[in-house]
Amino acid sequence: QVKLVESGGGLVQSGGSLELSCSGSGFTFSFYPMAWYRQFPGKEREFLAAISINGDRIKYADSVKGRFVISRRNDLDTLYLEMNHLKPDDTAVYYCNRGFGTSEFIESWGRGTQVTVSS
Repeated sequence: QVKLVESGGGLVQSGGSLELSCSGSGFTFSFYPMAWYRQFPGKEREFLAAISINGDRIKYADSVKGRFVISRRNDLDTLYLEMNHLKPDDTAVYYCNRGFGTSEFIESWGRGTQVTVSS
């Protein structure tokens, strides 16, 4: 059973930084591209960033390009999202999942991790 556990969220001031982690289990992590998403209250999840299996291809949503950095450690079955220059508009619940920003490998969602950016 695919299990994804996001962590690292919290409260940060505007302009600050956070690093999120996503631990994957129940599947061979190194076989899948991975992506980060976020969800604002009452809205659909939106794509943020994706990374290929070995990290040689990366893409970002325009809203986070230049501020967020996605990375992965296949030896640790872990995906990361370094978030810099955070803004109050980045306040959301952040999720990870399999795939390069598409839904073909998504079976379920974890609980996510809340990021709150104060002004």
